[in-house]
Amino acid sequence: MTVRAKLSAFAFSSWGNAFWLAFGAGSLVVLSGCADGGATDSTAKWSNEKLYAEAKDEAKSGAYDKAIPLFEKLEGRAAGTPLAQQAEIEKAYAQYKSGEPTQAVTTLDRFIRLHPSSPGMDYALYLKGVVNFNDNLGLFASLIQQDLSERDQKAAKDSFDAFKELVSRFPDSIYASDAKLRMNYIVNSLAQSEVHVARYYFTRGAYVAAINRAQYAVTEFPNVPATEEALSLMVKSYDALAMPQLRDDALRVLELNYPNSPYLTSLRPKKSAGWKIW
Repeated sequence: MTVRAKLSAFAFSSWGNAFWLAFGAGSLVVLSGCADGGATDSTAKWSNEKLYAEAKDEAKSGAYDKAIPLFEKLEGRAAGTPLAQQAEIEKAYAQYKSGEPTQAVTTLDRFIRLHPSSPGMDYALYLKGVVNFNDNLGLFASLIQQDLSERDQKAAKDSFDAFKELVSRFPDSIYASDAKLRMNYIVNSLAQSEVHVARYYFTRGAYVAAINRAQYAVTEFPNVPATEEALSLMVKSYDALAMPQLRDDALRVLELNYPNSPYLTSLRPKKSAGWKIW
């Protein structure tokens, strides 16, 4: 055999060996990957009941990040059954508790849309209200320190709407009484935010804007504690604008509804003021 032939044979042999080694290694990787893929799902042979129990245990222990994927698997495996509906609701709660309110609301909206006659509908509405309530209304505790003029109140209104639907559709639900209490809090919180903005405008001399926001609070959220200050701001703003008739009308409403209001001390005209409210 010539030198050229020997080199060619060696090259072919070396390339062939390299090919089969690479092929074999690649095959091992693929097979290994397939084996690992099957091994990672330790729940593959679990019954739906065991899967639900494990998800509940994780949630109960506070491991919501572990509970969520288990509930999701159960939704798929038990699709079309009451257990799947239960898993979807409990997944929403786990999402809420794990600091994912947007995902929780999305899950609940889907549940409400797909299962309108579910026996868990009252809880779904209640949970949606709670998620939005805690996502937004906790901020109202520091109204004095915060400027609400740019705050989005959509979450508060969505919370109110969910509670309202719950109370309307399921008046005998075990969640109805708490929903009513939260609705009252939301209404006053929304009114208080309007009053805060009205106060903000008043202190900066934007009296027309202050009147508009205070009037909105009085009209849209009547008979709540925030109404008292809203009326007082209207009185002061009309007075600053030299509109005595409207000022006096607002003062009469304040006196009629809040005869013991501390605001009346400074708002009632002095004899030297030259104007009367009656």
